[in-house]
Amino acid sequence: MALYAIGDLHLSFSCDKSMEVFGDAWKDYVSRLEASLGMLTEEDTLILAGDTSWGMSLEEAEADFRFLDAFPGKKLLLKGNHDYWWTTVSKMKRFLEEKEIRSLDFLHNNAFTYGDYALCGTRGWFLEEDQKPHNAKVLAREVGRLETSLKAAGERPILCFLHYPPLYQGYQCPEILNMLRNYSVEKCFYGHLHGPTIRRRMDGTVGDTEFSLISADFLGFIPKKICEM
Repeated sequence: MALYAIGDLHLSFSCDKSMEVFGDAWKDYVSRLEASLGMLTEEDTLILAGDTSWGMSLEEAEADFRFLDAFPGKKLLLKGNHDYWWTTVSKMKRFLEEKEIRSLDFLHNNAFTYGDYALCGTRGWFLEEDQKPHNAKVLAREVGRLETSLKAAGERPILCFLHYPPLYQGYQCPEILNMLRNYSVEKCFYGHLHGPTIRRRMDGTVGDTEFSLISADFLGFIPKKICEM
């Protein structure tokens, strides 16, 4: 019974948007995912840290959901910046129920438990990506969602999952980092960085929190084992 995490699968079974155009790091990535996800067991939990599907709607993402559902274990999905299919949790849950997709759920304004740990998270935000005025509001909303999730942890030690990195070389998001510090988050896992930007990652312990990049191409499409019981 193990906990794993990986982000940025960018599946595209219904919309023909293969990531192989981005070079050798993505060559045969679907086959590589099939091999690694096939090693999961029914007792395992897999966190998918955003950018799971290129689908523009739930209907377009259905084939990608079915691909994931075919593998053992529970999968908890975060929202990424390219998850355009994402809508309200109630609509997404209803869609999966209607399609009899049983092993997927959503980490959004909530927390799950794994052994003694609470699993928390949200998308996060890069304030500097786009300097339009609304971004401060989006950041504030994401910080609020993160706090809602962290509060749901209760007294359990926390493992936090974000899509956007809260820090990397030349950048920090103090609002999110403060939240991680205030709730004594032990470990934080994030995605979003690909290709040359992977070199800018800041993995290791900062303050009291250990940070790790889990984007799929960085991990070689093998989910990172976080812990097991």
